Amino acid sequence: MAADFARTELLPGVIERDEKEQFPKEQIRKMAGLGFLGMMVSSRYGGSGMDTLSYVLAMEEISRIDASASVCMSVNNSLVCWGLETYGTEEQKQKYLVPLARGEVLGAFLLSEPEAGSDATSQRTLAEDQGDHYLVNGTKNWITNAGSASVYLVMAQTDPSLGSRGINVLIVEKDSPGVTLGAKEHKMGIRGSDTHSVMFQDVRVPKENRIGENGFGFKFAMQTLAGGRIGIAAQALGIASGAYGLALEYSKQRKAFGKEISRHQAIQFKLADMATRIEAARLLVWKAAWHKDQQMDYGLSGSMAKVFASETAMWVTTEAVQVHGGYGYVKEYHVERLMRDAKITQIYEGTSEVQRIVISRAILK
Repeated sequence: MAADFARTELLPGVIERDEKEQFPKEQIRKMAGLGFLGMMVSSRYGGSGMDTLSYVLAMEEISRIDASASVCMSVNNSLVCWGLETYGTEEQKQKYLVPLARGEVLGAFLLSEPEAGSDATSQRTLAEDQGDHYLVNGTKNWITNAGSASVYLVMAQTDPSLGSRGINVLIVEKDSPGVTLGAKEHKMGIRGSDTHSVMFQDVRVPKENRIGENGFGFKFAMQTLAGGRIGIAAQALGIASGAYGLALEYSKQRKAFGKEISRHQAIQFKLADMATRIEAARLLVWKAAWHKDQQMDYGLSGSMAKVFASETAMWVTTEAVQVHGGYGYVKEYHVERLMRDAKITQIYEGTSEVQRIVISRAILK
């Protein structure tokens, strides 16, 4: 169903949306109707009740065609809905998770700041405890879905003297007084996604909107991102698969020196390496998803999947452009867009460098 939806609903207009930096609003609405925005949420809360493996299969198919749509799907599923269902109160789930899982509203995950990217402990956004509420001030950067979401999960420092143990996660409604959006970011890739800075000035957030105990925010962010990496690994896998499919098809049509370029060994070896790396990435992604579904530790397998799949995506898309030659450099053949889209998978939800830190720590224990 995901593959069919991607071909029939996302492919038409995907180049135009990229050029115009246009959020795929209508397509996201249709994805919500198919249950793609709350795939892993229990049916009790309006979700599809599927497992992580089903989710990554769908993510790969959507990402083959439109990574801007798939990152919206990833954030809503992996970061916002999963965090709320796993750690939220029953009241929070009924009020916020149900409409998020149904796709009636979108969510956003607000962790990164101008001086807190990979170093997530350096939160400057402050949530001052006012008794029955918090007063939030600060700025968040590079927030996916920021302009289209209605529900924000915001990491904020309540007690700077405690470092990471002083961070809380708060549910903030976008239309709260004092919440403002920065200009839309003009990006290299996934240009259809809705990315902004978000500013908070004396935003009043009731205590009942805090998720977990006081000081739980950093652990919440790390646990949520560990699962989010699996979704982004699946996105990278889809981007790579899409580029490989286009290169394979083109190689059978394009002729050079009197025969199809797929009959030249130089191209055959490129295709062989693409297929092999993609298959290896796919198995790593599936393994991480399976670990999560089995309630096993998926920190190591998720980081391995993300670093390998994202670097595979960058390599495969670059080679796909090479296979296309000059045509690969123009927009109508799609591969240049996929190459631009691939790069961010090495950066967001934990850079490749951070993944290697996670992996090395785990294997050295």
